[in-house]
Amino acid sequence: MKTRNAVTLLLCAGLLALVGCKSKSGGAAKVDETRPIAEVKAEAEKMDAAQLRATALDYQKAIQAKEPEVQKLADQIKAIPLTELMGEKATTLKADMEKLSKSIAALKERMQVYVDQLKARNGDLTGLDM
Repeated sequence: MKTRNAVTLLLCAGLLALVGCKSKSGGAAKVDETRPIAEVKAEAEKMDAAQLRATALDYQKAIQAKEPEVQKLADQIKAIPLTELMGEKATTLKADMEKLSKSIAALKERMQVYVDQLKARNGDLTGLDM
């Protein structure tokens, strides 16, 4: 139970940090994994290359910020004895991992919109790894 509370607390803290992070580079969009793709595309079409790059980098940072959480959950799942893999703790950790994986996939999908738009404008793609 304590582990579940700790994992939940970490996820909440991470999401709060993500929600509170706004780019300081003029006009870059706020990182939001729940925004509809159509809305993201419409916004990206109105941005210049500098704004597109700044926003894509913000998404990349958000994705990278979640990687330690993924690793931590993976380590916790690996540490569970084989006899307890179907237990409540393992099920909770797997559900948390699934939620985190979906979050990262949503961020990557939105980041790709900005990267594609930047690519179409022959912008600088240096450092924008997926």
